[in-house]
Amino acid sequence: MISFDLQVRDFPFNAQSQAAIEAWRSGQREFGTNWPVVYFIHNDETREAYIGETLNAGRRAAQHWENPARQRLKVIHIMTDATFNKSVILDLEAFLIKYVSADGKYRLQNGNSGLANFDYYAREEYEHQFLKIWDALKELGLVRSGIADIENSDLFKYSPYKSLTEDQQKVIDKVLHLLVGYLKFDMEQTIVVEGGAGTGKTILAVFLLKLLTDLANNTFEVDDSTEATDVSAIQALINPNKPLKIGFVVPMQSLRQTLRNVFNTVRGLSSDMILSPVEVPKAAQSGKFDLLVCDEAHRLRQRKALAQYPAYDKNNELLGLPQNATELDWLMACSRMQLLFYDPEQSVKPSDIPSGMFDRIFRYRSLTRIPLSSQLRCLGGDDYIEYVKDVLHSRATAAHGPFENYSLRFFEDVDAMMDEINRMDAEVGLSCGVAGYAWPWISKGTPRDTDVRDIKIGRGYLWNRTYTDWINSDRLPYEVGCIHTVQGYDLNYVGVIFGPEITYDRINRRIEVIQENYKDNLGRAVSGDYEALRDYIINIYSTLMTRGIRGAFVYVCDPALRNYLRQYFNT
Repeated sequence: MISFDLQVRDFPFNAQSQAAIEAWRSGQREFGTNWPVVYFIHNDETREAYIGETLNAGRRAAQHWENPARQRLKVIHIMTDATFNKSVILDLEAFLIKYVSADGKYRLQNGNSGLANFDYYAREEYEHQFLKIWDALKELGLVRSGIADIENSDLFKYSPYKSLTEDQQKVIDKVLHLLVGYLKFDMEQTIVVEGGAGTGKTILAVFLLKLLTDLANNTFEVDDSTEATDVSAIQALINPNKPLKIGFVVPMQSLRQTLRNVFNTVRGLSSDMILSPVEVPKAAQSGKFDLLVCDEAHRLRQRKALAQYPAYDKNNELLGLPQNATELDWLMACSRMQLLFYDPEQSVKPSDIPSGMFDRIFRYRSLTRIPLSSQLRCLGGDDYIEYVKDVLHSRATAAHGPFENYSLRFFEDVDAMMDEINRMDAEVGLSCGVAGYAWPWISKGTPRDTDVRDIKIGRGYLWNRTYTDWINSDRLPYEVGCIHTVQGYDLNYVGVIFGPEITYDRINRRIEVIQENYKDNLGRAVSGDYEALRDYIINIYSTLMTRGIRGAFVYVCDPALRNYLRQYFNT
């Protein structure tokens, strides 16, 4: 059993730090010159910090002092333990960077490349001890929040300080390689990263934007843990007199505001980088973007089922495009490289560009497709994601047994389900009820204490009172979110209400929809195409069912569908 005897020693951070650290001994351990340590340099006044690891703390402190940005820091804390080895401190460094950045007390000067993500002897035992280290840092006043609170925060979920999976690192390497080609040979390129729900597309987009921004701002540091051949090439190719123009396009309003809040807390990133598709043409008038990164690209729109057409038509006119051009056409006209994170199975509205149209737009474009398959969100893993798809597309042949580490529960009473969701929200946070759009939003604009109820089942429930960052709003216990408030978000537990717009045909053994019960006015724009509407509604429920990290609860309004889903979702 591994047990830490953590010691934290602090020194003034200045030109004399190396000598002071190298004179430090503890027993037989020369912690300052020849033993693996993790260090934490900070300035409480400027609220800046830097976290690192090294075998030679004195020499590393001197190297940091040569960096003008680092000279703003005042104190260096060195964390030591006789059980530390190189693997442990690399892992501990990555742990502290991830959690300190999301704690919010300090804005890290660290870049985000080279964070460790590997296995080693007794890793689980060491990582359990990391929590004790966090408590020790909290007692010293170096951090302020508990681990559970941090893990529920948007700043943690969308932090650019992530240890990438092998699958994700391959995407980064490929994108960087193609960017070298663009910078060196002026090669225009479209990259499509295709990944399903929970594969970390948004996380990967944010990670890449932080990395590229550090490169563009010349604040990227290559150290011993960074293997970055293409990064070095990009650094050499960037013209200091012509900064890279990079934008981050986020089609969904709610997620866009959440990410803007996150970007304002990360050094080098700015909320101004985040654009809606409608804002892109105007932003490109001063010059094309070198790179536009688009998250949730399946939510880019065509000229169909829009709430407002004049603004859309104005952009087509501004760009000299035909009236039927899409928002994807805008991105391609306004940038030389595009990186699109895409999942056609999460297309949930008729205004979304269909996959066939995507392919036609790419027909005459240099295109690279990169798969992203590793499941990161759902503890049920790929097995659960595929099972949900099979059930909703009537492909399942047998009920799945209990999912390890994941709770899939079927409820016969909607109030009981919402009570359980509210209990989990109080216990672990980030748990809420969601529903298909089968009830009109009659409570819109009413006061918080309204007696009106939109969803008239059980005790009665309200639709979400805001579209913007609803997950983090002051939600009522009888408030339920629609697809537009939760797509792109991670929840701990999700309670899904299958509304009366979706049913099951026992004769044809297929899930069907009841068009007149579907209340999204823009969604009903395809009412003349039954199969298209059915696909959208099934995609909505598939997306809702995969929002939960720890579990999904299910209540079904329609009796026929209830009988069908009960046998599969009652594990």
